[in-house]
Amino acid sequence: MNIFTVLRDEVCAALESLSAEGKLSHGLDLKNVTVEPPRDPEHGDIATNAAMVLAKQAKLKPRDIATMLAEVLAAKPDVSSVEIAGPGFINLRLSDAFWRAQLRAIFDAGIEYGASPIGGGEQINVEYVSANPTGPMHVGHCRGAVFGDAMCALLNKVGFQVVEEYYINDAGVQMDMLARSLHFRYREALGEDVGAMPDDLYPGDYLVPPAKALADRDGDKWTALPETEWLEPIREFGGAAMMELIRDDLAALGITHEVFFRETDLHQSGAIDRVLDDLTAKGAIYEGVLEAPKGKLPDDWEPRPQTLFRSTNFGDDVDRPLKKSDGAYTYFAADIAYHQNKFQRGFTHMIDIWGADHGGYVKRMKAAVDAVSEGKADLDVKLCQLVKLFRNGEPVRMSKRAGEFVTLREVVDEVGKDVVRFIMLTRKNDASLDFDFQKVTEQSKDNPVFYVQYAHARICSVIRNAAESIDAGADVSLAALEAANFDRLGTVDEIAVIRQMASWPRVVETAALAHEPHRIAFFLYDLASAFHVLWNKGNENPGVRFIIADDDELTMARLALIKGVALVIGSGLAIMGVTPVEEMR
Repeated sequence: MNIFTVLRDEVCAALESLSAEGKLSHGLDLKNVTVEPPRDPEHGDIATNAAMVLAKQAKLKPRDIATMLAEVLAAKPDVSSVEIAGPGFINLRLSDAFWRAQLRAIFDAGIEYGASPIGGGEQINVEYVSANPTGPMHVGHCRGAVFGDAMCALLNKVGFQVVEEYYINDAGVQMDMLARSLHFRYREALGEDVGAMPDDLYPGDYLVPPAKALADRDGDKWTALPETEWLEPIREFGGAAMMELIRDDLAALGITHEVFFRETDLHQSGAIDRVLDDLTAKGAIYEGVLEAPKGKLPDDWEPRPQTLFRSTNFGDDVDRPLKKSDGAYTYFAADIAYHQNKFQRGFTHMIDIWGADHGGYVKRMKAAVDAVSEGKADLDVKLCQLVKLFRNGEPVRMSKRAGEFVTLREVVDEVGKDVVRFIMLTRKNDASLDFDFQKVTEQSKDNPVFYVQYAHARICSVIRNAAESIDAGADVSLAALEAANFDRLGTVDEIAVIRQMASWPRVVETAALAHEPHRIAFFLYDLASAFHVLWNKGNENPGVRFIIADDDELTMARLALIKGVALVIGSGLAIMGVTPVEEMR
C-alpha cells in the first residue's frame, strides 16, 4: 500500500467536503494535487500542494484554502499536527500509532510488500540484450541484461504483464564472418594445417568446441565445397551454437527470456516487404535524395536516389534510408518490421534496452513505431552506458576483435551473480559505471552490495541470538514477531526507520513508472544505513539495543522492527535478482 496515495485520497476527500459545505467551489479539478514527503524531513511526514494548485480555480488566496484544509486534516485521528508553510504549502505530522500500523502492514505482506496494482494488467514488451550471436556474452552486454531483467521484475511488481524478449540479430555480414571463422576452426579441428587466422575473422577460442562438434557430425563434408555452398549451413550451425552459449551465460546471471525472435524470420517471411508496402500506401515512404551530412563528408557519400522513410513526419531530424546501394534492406527496415510485429502481437507499450552506441538510432525507431501503429503504440528506449572494468585501480583491457575481451561468465565466476547484478544497478543506466574487481568484493560501507547484504545478515544474526538471550529456544519466528506489542516502539529513531520502510511502496511505483530500477538499489542502501545507525547507537547506549535482558516484550518489539527491515530488503533484492544472505562468509 502506497501510503502517499492513501493520504492523497484523504486530502481530496477533505477538499470535496469543503466544496460540499460551500467553502470551496464545486467541481474543482484535483488532478494536480500531490501528497509527497517534504524535501526537508524536519518539516513533517507529508506535504501537500493542494492550496497552491487550486487557488486560481477556487478564486481564493492559497493561504486561505490552506487554513480551511488544515482545520479538516487536523481533526483526523492519524494526524498529530498540521503546519502551513510559506504561501500555502501544508505539512503534516502523523502519529506514532499510524507508523506502527505500517510495520504491521509490512508483516502482513511479507516479501510481497511494495506490490502495487497500478499496472492494471497492461501488457509491456521489454526487449533487452539482443546481441549478434557471434560469440559469448561480454561484460558490455552484462549491464543491459541485468538492467532489463530488473526492469521486468519491477514492472511485474506493480501489476504490469511483462513479456521478456530477445531479438536475435542473425542476419547480415557479422553472421557471415562468424560462419567463415567457424569454417576456419572446423578445418583446424579436422587436422588441416590452416596457418594463422585471418585478421577479418573472430579469433576467440570459444569457436573451438562448436568447430569440433561440426567436424564430429559432418566429417570433412564442407572442406572441398565452395563458400557459396557451405556459408549458409555453417552460419546456421554457428548461430545456434552461439545462442546456446548466450543462453548459458544469461542463466549464470539468473536471466531467462520468454521469447527469442530471429531477424532472419523477418526476411524469410516477407514481413519487411509487407510493412514497407503498407507504409508506402500511407505516403510514409518515397524515393528521394538526402541532403549531404553536415560537417566533413564521409568518403563513400554520394547524392544518389534512395528509398526513404519519412521519419521527419514523426519527430525525427532527417528521413532515413531503407535500402543499401546494392538493393539490400538496411537494418532499420528490418527493425521497422520487427516493431510492427510486436504491435501486431498486441503490444502497445514497448521498452527497448540498447547500448549507448545506439543513441543516434532512438528518434528514427520511435518514429517508426508511431508510423506502423498509427500513434497507438509507444516506445521507450533506455540506453546503457559502458562498464569500465578495473583490477586494483588499473583498467582491464579488452578487445572483442582480438579475442581478448572479458566475458560475462568470467566476471560472474570471479565475484558471483549477486555482486554483479547489484553493482550493475548502482548507477542510472545512462551514466557510465566503473567495476573494480577488488572494490566490489571488499567488506566496507563503500561497497553497496556488502553494506546491504550485511544489514540483512546482521538482522538474522540478532534474531538468532535473541532466541537464546530471551529464553533458550524462545520463539522468534515471523508469526511470533508479528504478535509482538508494537506499542513499545516509540523512540525517534525507531519511528524514523518505520517511516523509511513505509516509503518503499512509493519508491517501487515511481521507479516502475520512470523505468528506473537503479532507484531500488539507492533505497536499499539508505535503509541499510538506517539499520546500521540503530545498531551502532546500541553499542554506545545499552538502553537502545535490540535485545534488552530484563524486558522480553520490548525485545520482541524491537526484533519485529528489524525483521521488518529484513523483509523490505528482501523485497527489494528480489526485484534486483539478488539473494538475501543470512550470514556473511
